[in-house]
This record gives sequence, C-alpha cells and structure tokens, in this order.
Amino acid sequence: MIEVRALEKHYGKLPVLQGLDLDVRPGRVTAVLGPNGAGKTTLIKILLGLARPDGGDVRFDGEPLGDDPAARARIGYMPQIARFPENLTGEELLAMLRDLRGDGARLDEELVDHFRLRDQLPKPLRTLSGGTRQKVNAVMAFLFDPDLLILDEPTAGLDPVSSSILKDKILSARAAGKTLILTSHVMSELEELADDVAFLLDGKVRFAGPVEELKRATRQASLERAIAHMMVREVAA
Repeated sequence: MIEVRALEKHYGKLPVLQGLDLDVRPGRVTAVLGPNGAGKTTLIKILLGLARPDGGDVRFDGEPLGDDPAARARIGYMPQIARFPENLTGEELLAMLRDLRGDGARLDEELVDHFRLRDQLPKPLRTLSGGTRQKVNAVMAFLFDPDLLILDEPTAGLDPVSSSILKDKILSARAAGKTLILTSHVMSELEELADDVAFLLDGKVRFAGPVEELKRATRQASLERAIAHMMVREVAA
C-alpha cells in the first residue's frame, strides 16, 4: 500500500527525517510509535501532502504519491485536534465536505447513531464539547470510505463507551480490507488494535514488523514494555 524509501526532511538545519524507510502493508493496522521529536508528525504530514520531503520517495499502490489529488482522495485523516469553522454546524461542515469532494461521499449513518450524534450535528460546532467534536472528527475521517485511514491519537478526549465504539469501527474497517495508520500514547490501545508497529527514533525506523515479532525480539510480554526496551537500548547504543 505505502512504500517509503530514503525519506529526508529538514527544518532549517534541523534534520527530522534521515533516510527513513517504511512499508505499510495493505489490509492491516500499523502503529507508528516513537518519542517526541522522532519524526512521526512529519511523516504523517508528508503522507497527507501537508509537507514536502527534501529527498526520497513515497509510493501509494506502486505509484509516486506526489501531489496527485486522486491518490489523496483515497486517504482519510483524523487529526488529534480538529480545527473546525466555528460558525458552522456539524451538518453544514459535513455537507461542505461532500460538496468539495463531489461523488463518493457517504455519511456513516451507523457510526453517527452509535456515537449518538443525531441531536448534536444541527448545533454550531463552537458549542460542542471536546469529546463530541472528536466524534465529529471521526465521522469526517470515514466520510469518503477511504482506502487508507491515518488516525492521530483517535481516542483522545473520548469517554470509554465512545472509545470502544471507535475501536470497533477501526477493527471493522480492517476486516473490510482497509489499511490504517495509528498513533497513540496508549500502548494497551495499540496492542489491542495494531497488527504491525513502526518504531521511529531520530528520524529513522529502528523496527518495523508485526507486534508479536517485536515482543519476541525484545523478550517482553507487552507492547508497552517492548517499546520501553527499544528506547532504552537505542539510547544506550
């Protein structure tokens, strides 16, 4: 699905991505992990077309990603904190997105109902609680039935029931053949959802592969302990 080769990105003299290589396998959930400053956000921005790499190559289904709008239309994105036009209602925002993107927009009615958003969407977005805004954020990500979903801290701000609903949606999307990239600081959540893990440090991928393979390689029983082991080992190296 996604092939990243020798990806480079600098901000001024600061190197952020340094020859990063990564394969995101189709039909799986890949967790992108690493400490602050590891390059996770920059990698996501490049995949979304929000930042341009200084070198390297990114391919989507074998084709260079570049600025192709058709490829970008196949990607759904859920940012950690969504910034909405505060004067719009949820209904107006979703209608605007459907108008901008044209054909193919399909509101996930089941997700709206499970989140109990029917009574909230007619309200101005500025009046909604943080958790409700996050639910709208999730509905937006799934709006166009994308082939690739990039979800950045997707359950942040959600109550346990809503978090479980979204996690079930993520797993059902994977079962339907979708490819998902997740970031989260909640290791138990990622262990529940992720098939693969990509551990970034200093702008490079230090491990990429199945979660169980990482746990075996580090001789740790949980993903959280395996990542902690990797961080300690890499810093000491």
